[in-house]
Amino acid sequence: MSNAPLMPMATAVWLVENTTLTFKQIAEFCKLHEVEVQGIADGEVAKGIVGYNPIISGQLSREEIKLSSEDNNRPLSLITSEVEIESSEKKVKKYIPLSKRQDKPDSALWLIKQHSILKDSQIAKLVGITKNSVTAIRNKSYWNFNNLNAKDPVAMGLFTQKDLLDAVQKAERRINREKKEKEKAQLSK
Repeated sequence: MSNAPLMPMATAVWLVENTTLTFKQIAEFCKLHEVEVQGIADGEVAKGIVGYNPIISGQLSREEIKLSSEDNNRPLSLITSEVEIESSEKKVKKYIPLSKRQDKPDSALWLIKQHSILKDSQIAKLVGITKNSVTAIRNKSYWNFNNLNAKDPVAMGLFTQKDLLDAVQKAERRINREKKEKEKAQLSK
């Protein structure tokens, strides 16, 4: 069973007014009952509904209507176009106002203290600062280190809790993998 066109009642109104198709053909195409299409033609059903042109919307072609008009037994077929919808979970860079930019190093310090297993590159990516800045904060050699206050970046809206959990899980997998590789290396000695 094929899909119904967009706005089937309005499409049926347009087909009744602009074609010589049978009520049965229109009903089958629009997934309506033949009596409803008869009612549209008699003006009893769909009063006030403006006809919707299925040719303009790309659901029917003039050739398709012509072929079905010439053969009462030929059903209309809906033109379907396969549209591939990509789910791009790509993070969109959000503008951070000047007043909140100091929050980035503060957040990096919080992540270093709370989630020490995160690599500097992971923290840099999450917070939106350079890896060198994160390394300097970790080594306490950051230019403004004495003025930093550890602040929760999720609470400040720099990224979501899900982003943080994903990063921590990735770090845990990395540590487990490194531990297994170390054990294998010791066993092979």
